[in-house]
Amino acid sequence: MRSLRIAFCLSLALAGYGSTHTDWQNLRDKIRATLHIPEPLPNIEAKAYDHFSPVPDVTAERVSYATDYGLRVPAIVYHAAGATIAQHPAIVIVNGHGGDKSSWYAWWAGILYARAGAVVLTYDPIGEYERNALRQSNTLQHDEVIPPEDMGRRMGGLMITDVMQAVHYLEERRDVDPKRIAVLGYSLGSFISSIACAVDTRVRACVLVGGGDLDSSGGYWDSSRKMCQAIPYRSLDFLGDRGAMIYALNAKRGPTLVFNGSDDEVVDIPHHGQDFFTDLRARTIQALGSSRDVFDFQFAPGGGHRPYFLAKPVALWLEDKLRFPNWTRKQIQQMGETPIRDWAASHAVNPPGGSIANEHGEGGTLALGVDIPPVPRSELHAIPESVWDSQRERYVYETWVDRAKSAIAAGAP
Repeated sequence: MRSLRIAFCLSLALAGYGSTHTDWQNLRDKIRATLHIPEPLPNIEAKAYDHFSPVPDVTAERVSYATDYGLRVPAIVYHAAGATIAQHPAIVIVNGHGGDKSSWYAWWAGILYARAGAVVLTYDPIGEYERNALRQSNTLQHDEVIPPEDMGRRMGGLMITDVMQAVHYLEERRDVDPKRIAVLGYSLGSFISSIACAVDTRVRACVLVGGGDLDSSGGYWDSSRKMCQAIPYRSLDFLGDRGAMIYALNAKRGPTLVFNGSDDEVVDIPHHGQDFFTDLRARTIQALGSSRDVFDFQFAPGGGHRPYFLAKPVALWLEDKLRFPNWTRKQIQQMGETPIRDWAASHAVNPPGGSIANEHGEGGTLALGVDIPPVPRSELHAIPESVWDSQRERYVYETWVDRAKSAIAAGAP
């Protein structure tokens, strides 16, 4: 009976009915089932190890939490030093391809928004850093194509589950207001976050940068990075107008901001500009039957592929949604900014595989804040050596491959 109900609700959605006729929760359930996102989510099993101070006014905690397939996620959680257990807003940072919690923009965001009074979680995607058997970054293991196609659906589902479990972890912290949790995704992270925030109604605000241009059949997201983008996105064809329906689900959850560089060729923004987003927004309103919380969108003129959640306009948007305890709009508007290419050159920061030296890429980022130093990679190990040596299989990509293949062979949901 439940499958018949889902099919009926989907037919209404595809026929263009508004929210009065669409069972949005069944759509969320169908997305979760298609991408093998567990229901219910695993117990969080949070562990805290130790902490350090990347700057004097910020504390960074080394933690881990459970995700799907019996795996664990290593994370660094930033908050203002000396903060009380009073409830604060919280943010999850979702990296782009090859990125992890040691990426410059991840710990910059951690320090920046911790100073604003938020609790900020950064973590390693599957295959990167402490979820890599050699603890290497920019490996792109999650791009390796493994048949059958259901492995791609499971890869996308694992990445989405990691985000949802990050929200779950923050929700359980005594110093976090569970009604003020935001997810900020960059590039690949924008794609993963768009779906995670569509199915997870606990998220207050969602920011998608270097992406969010959810296009139609045969477009960019259907044809790029097969395992973690193309297969999962094509698998949502049952939604009909996928972009509009995903954004309608996001609107049912709360506000969303899409922010791109107008010249970002990496995710095809030159073909997905003002007209594209205006039309996508109109279709979303039609599918939803309302304009309430339908996504906002902005562009950085002439900008390339960059982590714009560090930019002043995004910080101002987040302040409106989260109400940072240590910042006001006026303070944000008066804050200094750092040209990242110049900063990277002066601090000898040269991350592997990044575009930080490229003015058109990440090097062209004008990041909010002026006194954020590099955080040594060695400080960003979350997992103690004794735990890593005895439990490595609970973190690494190869374990996921084995367990996902076994689940397919067993016919597991």
